[in-house]
Amino acid sequence: MFGTHDLWLFVLSGLLLNITPGPDTALVVARSTQMGLRGGVAATFGVTGGIMVHIAAAAIGLSALIAASATAFSVIKYAGAAYLIYIGLRLMFTRHTAAADAAAPQAASVPLRSVFWQGFFSNALNPKVAIFFLAFLPQFVANDAPSKALAFLFLGAIFSIGGTVWCLIVAAVTAHAASRLKATRRFQRFIDGAIGAMFVALGVKLALVQR
Repeated sequence: MFGTHDLWLFVLSGLLLNITPGPDTALVVARSTQMGLRGGVAATFGVTGGIMVHIAAAAIGLSALIAASATAFSVIKYAGAAYLIYIGLRLMFTRHTAAADAAAPQAASVPLRSVFWQGFFSNALNPKVAIFFLAFLPQFVANDAPSKALAFLFLGAIFSIGGTVWCLIVAAVTAHAASRLKATRRFQRFIDGAIGAMFVALGVKLALVQR
């Protein structure tokens, strides 16, 4: 279909990749705990938007340019690393007021659009994601595909839908669990601190990545 093959294997592989814990899941969990379901949904759609950037880039060949150019790779790598560290520090040093505790985790001062852009840029500025799609998607594109770009977009759409559904499930489960736990200030600080530290570590790890 659309110049692809072994579609069932692609769907299965994509599902396994989507449910593997990573920075996307961590951000959704953090915002769902802090802001409730709305925060988790905003983070999810931001993550999806960032993934679509990489899929479109793979379809038109920009990912190949990033993989081939040391300068382009480094610029995007360091920008992405800095942004991951920034998100981590913001989470680690978030202040929680008594009023927010009374309505936790639904109350939060972070605008939903900011949460969306956090998810978007944490993905869009990660060159490892670009190279992943460049390496993963072609395995399921037929050699005689009439339009390889269309095949890339088709496979990317399937992958993105699966990832979006999974992140929405994670957001719903996390928000429900957090509300049942009636998260206290100490609990929220622990969650934000732990996930923030993970983002800082991921940012440092990304900065040290070699092509």
